[in-house]
Amino acid sequence: METEELLSIIANGEDSKHQFKADFTNANAVAAEMVAFSNSKGGFLVIGVKDDGSISGLDSSDMARLNQLISNAASQSVRPPINPITENIALPAGMVMVVTVDQGISKPYMDNQGFIWVKSGSDKRKVTAREELQRMYQEAALVHADEIPVPGTSVADLDKEFFESFFEQFVGEPLAEQEISLAQLMENMNLMRAGQLNLSGALLFAKKPELRLPVFIVKAVAFPGLDIADMAYIDSQDIKGKLSDVFQKSLSFVLGNIHHLQNEQGINSLGEPEIPRIVFEELIANALIHRDYFVSAPIKVLVFSDRVEITSPGHLPNNLTIENIKLGNSNVRNPILASFAPRVLPYRGLGSGILRAIKAYPDMDFIDDREGNVFKAVIRRKGSK
Repeated sequence: METEELLSIIANGEDSKHQFKADFTNANAVAAEMVAFSNSKGGFLVIGVKDDGSISGLDSSDMARLNQLISNAASQSVRPPINPITENIALPAGMVMVVTVDQGISKPYMDNQGFIWVKSGSDKRKVTAREELQRMYQEAALVHADEIPVPGTSVADLDKEFFESFFEQFVGEPLAEQEISLAQLMENMNLMRAGQLNLSGALLFAKKPELRLPVFIVKAVAFPGLDIADMAYIDSQDIKGKLSDVFQKSLSFVLGNIHHLQNEQGINSLGEPEIPRIVFEELIANALIHRDYFVSAPIKVLVFSDRVEITSPGHLPNNLTIENIKLGNSNVRNPILASFAPRVLPYRGLGSGILRAIKAYPDMDFIDDREGNVFKAVIRRKGSK
């Protein structure tokens, strides 16, 4: 780091990427700071500078001691170990050490007491909320929401007729001809664990998954104007049931609340929707399969006079960006759901759904709201400009 750059950082004060410390004498303290950076977006720990930006400075013995302390902390007090880079920089007011900590690729990181820290503004905080911990393990592919057992469920919750039809199409043999129990079969298919349906099993095949999973529904509202704060609405539904039913009902809701154009069809035809049907097929399927099921919130489908919004709980996973997904990149958040989805929904996977939607109707935007932890597709209606 150049001297001018460091002086500029100090002048601007602490933030989520820059932390000032006059000194460190304890390996656990420096480990906690490095863990927070590793679990967040990385950053710079500037030692020899007080919180207020005044330079306290370090001498040569401090530099030697701190280099050893940081090396020991990074290898012995951070799990998994990290590899910070230290730089000794001479400033007019004294020597300063800059420790560069990259964003980790093996999250979550923890200190030797088992605490997980993340950056919170210019400070750090301990992660204790279960949902946040689950999301961190999910990002590291150590756990997936769709494999978590749903308490209180069993094979008795299955829509057996629907599952029998699915199984015969999937395997090519009748369910009745299988020589193992239904429960064991469900476990073998990764849809059940220890006698309980997992999230995938419940969402795909339970008769009424909303009884055990009441927040994983679709809230659909059609407004006459432009604002969600409007007191009046045209139509409103809480859409429940198996994933295949939720998909069809959500699609019908949208198509029933937008305009249909006759074009060159006969006067008695239903007409074509102002926005191609495939756009909503792809975006609704995408929301149902790729939403973050560690977030206790419904999907929202909102129809306004100038746009349709489809909002999924959970921002884009890992390092995916809007630009990535427009190029067909994907990251499977719920692998079990994704593996069965092509057999119950018009879903092909491979990151192609967004591409098909854009090709059919480019007049849409995507919003990856990391602060609000949602992903939103905004489809502009014809004649709304």
